[in-house]
Amino acid sequence: MNHFEHHIAFGPIPSRRLGRSLGVNNITAKVCSYACRYCQVGPTTEQRIEPRLFFTPEQIRASIAAHLQQIQADGQGADYLSFVPDGEPTLDSRLGESIEALREFGIPIAVFTNATLLWREDVRARLRLANLVSVKVDSVDEAAWRKINRPHRDLELGVILQGIREFAAGYKGTLISETMLVAGINDAPEGLIATAEFLAGITPRIAYLAVPVRPPTVEGTYGPDEAGLVRAHQLFSAKLPKVELLTGHEVGNFAHTGNAREDLLAITAVHPMREAAVRYLLAEDHADWSLIETLLAEGALRAVEYGGERFYLRPVGC
Repeated sequence: MNHFEHHIAFGPIPSRRLGRSLGVNNITAKVCSYACRYCQVGPTTEQRIEPRLFFTPEQIRASIAAHLQQIQADGQGADYLSFVPDGEPTLDSRLGESIEALREFGIPIAVFTNATLLWREDVRARLRLANLVSVKVDSVDEAAWRKINRPHRDLELGVILQGIREFAAGYKGTLISETMLVAGINDAPEGLIATAEFLAGITPRIAYLAVPVRPPTVEGTYGPDEAGLVRAHQLFSAKLPKVELLTGHEVGNFAHTGNAREDLLAITAVHPMREAAVRYLLAEDHADWSLIETLLAEGALRAVEYGGERFYLRPVGC
């Protein structure tokens, strides 16, 4: 396996959003249109907004083929082939051809983009070829956007948002969104409501709320506390049909399994639960309130008051 193959394919890794996701690293580190303060990959070394060639579709196809052969020999498979590189995937001028080249494997293809280049019709056309696209919208407020995402000097937020609207209007695949919450920058109610209203206009299948869970590029960058997460989830849920938290917890099936502890920890990692919903779940699983007291004492659950109600959720970073 040559250098390119080592670089391009990775995983598969378990993904809350996609099951077992085999990563496609189609951009060299760290070429991006943003220099996000929370980025877990490290500082942007080349900030650009003009797409160019990084790896040929043939190199990408060969790398994925070899990697799939290897993992399938170990009895593993992949639910998605996901373009989640060390930079911004739409900076690849041959992204569309690479997506087409990977179709032979019969595995759905996802692209996770910061959405900064969707004002370009050529970029929108390439992305339309993917089965699933995740767009990043951390804020629709100019000051917060600049502080969190630290964009390329030639980018304009209004142009980016309009590009996202145009892409969403014509996209036939599954669209999801991700909003990274940074305490003190984009977690105030008015900003959250404005972002949720924008997202409601593009109707994502699921709107994810994330917090930094790995060391960020800029020190002192951290997500809101549990009360802030509950507030953000409630404000988003008032505008959007399906909102989930991405806070670094590994979770299994969200259905009632009969194991009240596992059910509670799985659901509260994704959705803050009102007390009434918790009591209902306990009854369904034939458990009593002492389990909640135990989980609270262990620090596995946290209780938060919001809007006159009590919510339960998994603590951040726990």
